Amino acid sequence: MQTNKKYMPHFKFPFLRLPRRQLLICRLKLIQLFIFIFPGCRLVAQEEFIQPPTKLITTIPFTQLTGGIIILHATLDDFKDSLNFVLDTGSGGISLDSSTCAYYKLKLVPSDRIVRGIAGMKYVSFANDHSLHLQGLAVNNLDFHVNNYDILSSAYGMPIDGIVGYSFFRRYLVYIDYDNQEIKVYTPGTYKYPKGGYLLKPQFSTLPMQMASVRDNTTIMGKFYFDTGAGLCLLMNDDFVNDSAVFRKKRKMYATQAEGLGGKTDVQLSVVRELKIGPYRFHNVPVYVFNDEFNVTNYPVLGGLIGNDILRRFNVLLNYPQQEIYIRPNKHFLDSFDYSYTGLGFYLIDGAITVTDIIKGSPAEKAGFQFGDIIIGVETNFSNNIQAYKVLMQNAKSRLRVLVMRKGQPVILYIKVKSIL
Repeated sequence: MQTNKKYMPHFKFPFLRLPRRQLLICRLKLIQLFIFIFPGCRLVAQEEFIQPPTKLITTIPFTQLTGGIIILHATLDDFKDSLNFVLDTGSGGISLDSSTCAYYKLKLVPSDRIVRGIAGMKYVSFANDHSLHLQGLAVNNLDFHVNNYDILSSAYGMPIDGIVGYSFFRRYLVYIDYDNQEIKVYTPGTYKYPKGGYLLKPQFSTLPMQMASVRDNTTIMGKFYFDTGAGLCLLMNDDFVNDSAVFRKKRKMYATQAEGLGGKTDVQLSVVRELKIGPYRFHNVPVYVFNDEFNVTNYPVLGGLIGNDILRRFNVLLNYPQQEIYIRPNKHFLDSFDYSYTGLGFYLIDGAITVTDIIKGSPAEKAGFQFGDIIIGVETNFSNNIQAYKVLMQNAKSRLRVLVMRKGQPVILYIKVKSIL
């Protein structure tokens, strides 16, 4: 039957022609009826309060050392000397080296606060209410805890005056661009993450703790610190390793050492078949295993830490105010890992690159190195640059000629760099 258009208005809602007040009452009753019939539904507001957009404050260049360690140059208070700071998401505050404090005659206040690392723990004093001046940025009202970083200075071959950690990150959005070796610092606020990456939602205390999976004999999920101050790929505590039985039975371990708070500590070096962070997978990843004597990882809360030799393969935005970390693969994503093993430890001591550690049964022992040997050159490099020598010794399966001074006499040694893969 064809509908007569003349009568169509009778099928429309009659309250549309009611006075305005009665029309509003009808609408409210309809809303109440809708909620009664569909109790699981919720009306969504058309507006919300948000933070203003972030603003770029400054861009800061940085220097990168072996393992991805980031060195920032800054000044303290009104002093003009340029100082070297490690950018470290594994630090729960901000710190100064004790010798730097002594040089500037800073007032130190003893405390009952304890800092700990993989090689020790200690009570610390504080240098309160100081300013750190980076390129284009002054960070004021900082309370620095004081530590001795001689071991880091010797290992890196340059004075380490302090570590920049949580006290800095919590104030800003910090974008680490490993492609261009620069850091962009933004005000807190809303930030539109670029395409092509992945947003992590780590748990935060003062340090970010991210879930990741490790696969070798089996696949195990664990929570790990994100630690830009660690010049390695992956560090796991031995309790986590033993309880999870993550390693294949035939997986070989190599004795070596690592530097941390309190000095050096013995560790084991090996490889896991896969490390997965978010959607990103890395295969045949070098891993250190250590005895967590000082409970740094609070096992079973944490399995260990993910270091900067993994993180440098992304450009990273650290959004501590929103407790987010955004990672986006960069041009280093497919870089090969360092599988070299020498068993040789050397540090810059009084201007000389000096052999201090020779692991028993290692390539270093077989090559004839002795404690106290001073390394003059590696292959054709005689720069006395410890970073350059370390890079040359990362060439697994190579045979290197090393010139050392021993008791005032030059000695040529040949070391076969072993591959742990």
